[in-house]
Amino acid sequence: MNLRQHGISNLNVHHNLAPAALYEHAVEFDKAELTSSGAICNRSYEKTGRSPLDKRIVDNPESREDVWWGSVNTPLCEKSYQANRLRAIEFLDGCENLYVIDGFAGWDPQYRLKIRVICARPYHALFMHNMLIRPTAAELADFGRPDYTILNAGECSAAPEVPGNTSTTSIALNFEAKEMTILGTQYAGEMKKGVFTIMHYLMPKAGILSMHCSANEGNNGDVALFFGLSGTGKTTLSADASRSLIGDDEHCWTDQGIFNIEGGCYAKVIDLSAESEPEIFHAIRFGTVLENTFVDPGTREVDYSDIGLTQNTRAAYPINFIANAAEPCIGGHPKNIILLTCDAFGVLPPVSRLTPEQTSYYFLNGYTAKVAGTEMGVSEPEATFSTCFGAAFLVHTPNTYSRLLAEKMKRHQTNAWLVNTGWSSGGFGEGHRISLPITRNIINAIHNGLLESTATVTEPVFGLEIPVEVPDCPSSILIPRTTWTDPSQYDQAAEILAQKFHTNFAQYVHEVDPQVVAAGPAVSLRKTG
Repeated sequence: MNLRQHGISNLNVHHNLAPAALYEHAVEFDKAELTSSGAICNRSYEKTGRSPLDKRIVDNPESREDVWWGSVNTPLCEKSYQANRLRAIEFLDGCENLYVIDGFAGWDPQYRLKIRVICARPYHALFMHNMLIRPTAAELADFGRPDYTILNAGECSAAPEVPGNTSTTSIALNFEAKEMTILGTQYAGEMKKGVFTIMHYLMPKAGILSMHCSANEGNNGDVALFFGLSGTGKTTLSADASRSLIGDDEHCWTDQGIFNIEGGCYAKVIDLSAESEPEIFHAIRFGTVLENTFVDPGTREVDYSDIGLTQNTRAAYPINFIANAAEPCIGGHPKNIILLTCDAFGVLPPVSRLTPEQTSYYFLNGYTAKVAGTEMGVSEPEATFSTCFGAAFLVHTPNTYSRLLAEKMKRHQTNAWLVNTGWSSGGFGEGHRISLPITRNIINAIHNGLLESTATVTEPVFGLEIPVEVPDCPSSILIPRTTWTDPSQYDQAAEILAQKFHTNFAQYVHEVDPQVVAAGPAVSLRKTG
């Protein structure tokens, strides 16, 4: 394959190799390990997760006014981008083998993008073979010029002396050149999230909402979206044997319905077992890429509990490796939107029904809480906010996505729910985490429409409408304040959390309707006037 249109003269190029051939190259050239399940395991070496502080957007006149500049989107001048690009091209030109994967982003043919990935590691090629939508032979023959190209020279360090580079890692997106250049990181997830960022830029300009969420569909065609940060259950709760999986991470909402951006899943596998997550466990077979896991040299069994390299161990596999995956990965307009949070303070109810204004408020806040443990077990919950449940990938201002969500929910009469998968009867260290079976029963009640007209009570601080009865769920846990041994301690915890919400939301107050501002917690608003 000739890559001269990309400035690459290297002719030893392997184009869309079959997984078996990429396995052979990975074992021979890339120190890959075969596992007993048939998957292949590779290392990403120093970087075992994304490098958000090293992400840059090229500052060009055409896109400048569209970009939400700041800590998420840091500008890089065109001259510096070209210096980084030249370094990547020189590296790729000198490689013994190059791998090209041509595929699609977006299951809806009307909106899909042609993506080309050029890389030097066969595991990166297999990863993107899994994560992009794989073209048919006819589509590949007629692929033509890609819409966007990823130049992955991650084995080559970025030059810190280039203005705008602040380390030896650089992940740079150039919307005008329709390119992404990667230097100084071999973490495969940078490519996947780069494609997502491109869609986050293009889709809202066409009136389409791009979303960091999972999605599934019931037998009656009812679609549900699950928004949530890491550890809230977004992937686990959308993997439901009774419903078809549309996708586990990235979607778009058009005038026709929703579609998955990706052709595969990139699942966390820490402590994975057949009992806890059978769908994911059985998807790890021939064709799957395992990243940074440990393999027993004798039995070739994977030790999913070994986090010697990282807690962020991953598996990338085509979505059709999930038994009940919907293919094509397209659905109608969502009936329910579920905002997931893991509240380690024990304040938020297990389930509450949201008004449209509350939905916008909680969507913009993107709240969860993480627990920072110590060896002695002494820890404090830490509130975490990520706007739109995916701030790291937004390109436009957060209100751009929030406004699109509100418009589409109103037009299609979509219900919204806040589901807490965190603590009850007290915060972390005092109470207990809400069990997965109880949360699944809550989700099932939402899917089946059993909570739409049920009686509710209003939680006084956050103003949330709490159902007083949920099938197969003990009523005693539904009202958080009544689960605490000392209700006054609950009041104190609720006031502290409400203030954190209000403090975080202050950045959006001047961008959103007053009704959305008023949908926040009452205590924090009253305290600050």
